[in-house]
Amino acid sequence: MKIKVCGMRETENIRQLVELGPDYIGFIFYPKSKRYVSEQIAPEAVELVPAFIQKVGVFVDEPFESLLEQFRNNKLELVQLHGNELPEYSARLKQLGIPVIKVFSIGNDFDFAVTEPYAGNCDFFLLDTKGEKPGGTGQKFNWQLLDAYKGETPFFLSGGISSADAEIISNLQHPKLYGVDVNSGFETEPALKNIEALKRFIATIRENSTASNKSYPDYL
Repeated sequence: MKIKVCGMRETENIRQLVELGPDYIGFIFYPKSKRYVSEQIAPEAVELVPAFIQKVGVFVDEPFESLLEQFRNNKLELVQLHGNELPEYSARLKQLGIPVIKVFSIGNDFDFAVTEPYAGNCDFFLLDTKGEKPGGTGQKFNWQLLDAYKGETPFFLSGGISSADAEIISNLQHPKLYGVDVNSGFETEPALKNIEALKRFIATIRENSTASNKSYPDYL
């Protein structure tokens, strides 16, 4: 199972995280977020991230050309769309060869049919908890709702995940569960992660994934 740690910003914290070997590191380019990195990640932080860890830029309803500029300037590998972007927006990114993660906010009345127009234009979905504003809520949604997702696009599970959830997540059996996205559940303050807690979480996820002999394809 792939592991994505989002909301990173501080250079030393990034250096410590890189040593744990997550699959993805997320940087938030949304000015209203408490984890906003500004339009430019610190160059020394960018250089810390090795090629085997992919850098994800998180954007919310960003004008297309502005997103492209920040994507290139920060040497990102994927774009995560966390706003009300239309399928045409993600299609334009795909035409440029940019991998796309589209976020959907899940409430008890969520209809997975809304994901269908995005299916051919996104590499992954990210299923997060519905809140009043864009961005994470720090709360979980009802994971039993995942049974209603019958699509073919693999997804990241997100929303209020903490170290206490490692065993439960390891036992989830959905065929399209590709990875887990964590953020505030591992923070000591916004944009600053508890490295020891992440170390234990990552070790448990990977140990259980290996023990159960699950196979997750490399899409990227």
